[in-house]
Amino acid sequence: MQMGSAQQGVGERRRLSLGSPFLYLTGFCSFTILLFIVLPLYRMVSQPTIASLVETIRDPKVFSSIWLSIYTAMAAALISFVFGTPLAYLLARHDFPGKKLVESIIDLPIMIPHPVVGIAILSLLGRGHYLGQLMAKVGLHIMGSVTGIIVVLTFVGLPFYINSAKAGFESVPVRLENVSRSLGAGRAATFFRVTAPLTWRHMLGGFIMCAARAVSEFGAVVIVAYHPMIAPVLMYERFTAYGLKYSQPVGVWLILVCLLLFTLLRLVSLPRKVER
Repeated sequence: MQMGSAQQGVGERRRLSLGSPFLYLTGFCSFTILLFIVLPLYRMVSQPTIASLVETIRDPKVFSSIWLSIYTAMAAALISFVFGTPLAYLLARHDFPGKKLVESIIDLPIMIPHPVVGIAILSLLGRGHYLGQLMAKVGLHIMGSVTGIIVVLTFVGLPFYINSAKAGFESVPVRLENVSRSLGAGRAATFFRVTAPLTWRHMLGGFIMCAARAVSEFGAVVIVAYHPMIAPVLMYERFTAYGLKYSQPVGVWLILVCLLLFTLLRLVSLPRKVER
């Protein structure tokens, strides 16, 4: 019955007339949006010459900044995965007083201006706060350190992972977990044997979104750690010092590396084809 309805829906879509004004309106809006995204990126990628790209990637400073951007973003996504997964599961499976407030707090890093994020983190974990002083005593420094960069990137990327994982947990029927527990499995065993395997694509999608958001961060990082330089900070420095010509090749390499990395992750998360 449902299949019949779906086929009917497909048939209805095929009957859309080419003369429909609505079809032209949707096509115009879609084309405009694609141009809006593609044109600036195309202009950016097509400006540097091959020689300048080769020269740029051979610069140890550029290579180390791109590598720093990648691995700090991955570290932030990994931390979000480890600590965000239990919170996402709790929010997906339980109702409690103040739940909406907790969900709003989780979304706050998306809305707060990024320089404010950097200032807030420094005010708590900097040398002027006893928590920052305590961390310094055990060798953890936030200002001007890789640790500080990872803290900032985790802060701005967490909402993307938690919201994606939460949506995945909500998509798993509770009755499957109840069946598992009725067969003698505990909560933890049920989570790892039933819930997590059915949710891993959402978790991987959240991991990718978190890392993608982290790798592009600039405003908060530049306040906490101008050095060591991640790629966006290096691009900003070269733009202010030398202009577009010297900042574009760094941006092109960062785009290419991220495109390759995230395409690979997306391919891993694709569902397998059903064997016939």
